[in-house]
Amino acid sequence: MPLRDIDDVDRLKKINAALVSRVERSMDQQGNAFSLFQTAISLENRVRNRTEELHATLRRLEQSNIELSAAKENAELANLSKTRFLAAASHDVLQPLNAAHLSVSALAEVQTSEEGRKLVRQVERSLETMEDLLRTLLDISKLDAGVVQPEIGDVSLETLFSSLRSDFQPEAEKKGLSLKFRPVNVVVRSDRTLLRRILQNILSNALRYTRSGGVLVGTRHRGDTIRIDVADTGCGIAEDQREAVFEEFHRGTSTLADGGLAGGLGLGLAIVRRMAAALGHPVTFSSRVGRGTIFHIDVPIGMAAAEPATGIADMDRPRGYGLFGTKVLLVENDADVLSAMTSLLERWQCLVRAATSTDDALDLLGDTDWVPDIIIADQHLDGGDLGTATIAEVRAYLGRPVPALIVTADGSELVAKAARAAGIELMRKPLKPAQLRALLAHLLA
Repeated sequence: MPLRDIDDVDRLKKINAALVSRVERSMDQQGNAFSLFQTAISLENRVRNRTEELHATLRRLEQSNIELSAAKENAELANLSKTRFLAAASHDVLQPLNAAHLSVSALAEVQTSEEGRKLVRQVERSLETMEDLLRTLLDISKLDAGVVQPEIGDVSLETLFSSLRSDFQPEAEKKGLSLKFRPVNVVVRSDRTLLRRILQNILSNALRYTRSGGVLVGTRHRGDTIRIDVADTGCGIAEDQREAVFEEFHRGTSTLADGGLAGGLGLGLAIVRRMAAALGHPVTFSSRVGRGTIFHIDVPIGMAAAEPATGIADMDRPRGYGLFGTKVLLVENDADVLSAMTSLLERWQCLVRAATSTDDALDLLGDTDWVPDIIIADQHLDGGDLGTATIAEVRAYLGRPVPALIVTADGSELVAKAARAAGIELMRKPLKPAQLRALLAHLLA
């Protein structure tokens, strides 16, 4: 209906109000749309800015990762260089240290006065301390560099305990302490050498920090693991020292002073933690100050059946001289070590012929009336010769497997594997004369 035909004023007002309302709504919608448009533009700008900031942060993070990776690589190279340096330095230092050990041992046998014997014992203790420090620093360096690869196999705890008893019984008796190992017919999965070193260090600490009473070593089954316990009645470890005792050169001096005890180098537990971590054997302890400490080592049960302990421990015990007239072919290129070793062997009534290389050794065999009963050789000889190769050539020349021993300051596993493969015994420098004598007697038995 056309507006001009409407004569009802009220009706016209209603129509006008409806039109005005529609116009206002339309204007509001346009306003809201414009507001939304402005908001969208603002958000787009903010998103763009944040995206640029994020890209910049990612670029900085990428650069930081590159720098961090380079720094890590440099640190690893530096660590390996340190390990190689320590290995070379240790080898060079252990050579004269070995000569000193042998010379002091020979000197001890000719001392007739108590004062002379006392001075010799002091020198021996100083040399042993130096040797322990060098070897431990080298071990820590190798473990930190990750170059120690455990050789996991079945290890008889009874055999291991027998060997440790032989090593530490004299020290315990000297201090008036008891040292007991509970019999255990069980095999565990571990690296024989590293597990022995762990127990050696813990036992050494236990005896060192115990004034009265003693040390007890035993085992407990815990599911598929064996827990080895080393309990002592020593000075104990304070609660606030539980982590510090595993740090290098920490010796708990206040506790030791209160107990009238002498501390060691402070490296034993530091290397225990590293070796245990390399093996995956958790090491924990419980302790009470003034009452003692119990260390726990959890080791997986082995797969092989346990065997009765062999006479390995007996090898470590001095069996007396028993070397009278033994013909020894000694191959050593270090003049001081050669002189000291020759002097020591001759004091044991051995007949020694010395060489510095493979050719020298073979030349000595030209005398058909002289055939060596045993060969003792350094691994690294003149002219790049290796002791293992020299022994092999001497055996081939003689046509029989003469008992042989490699004596070296080279602590690498490569040398150990080469000796085992050739059926050659291995001893590390510096030598302990009593152990050398016992091993020679065993090889000649």
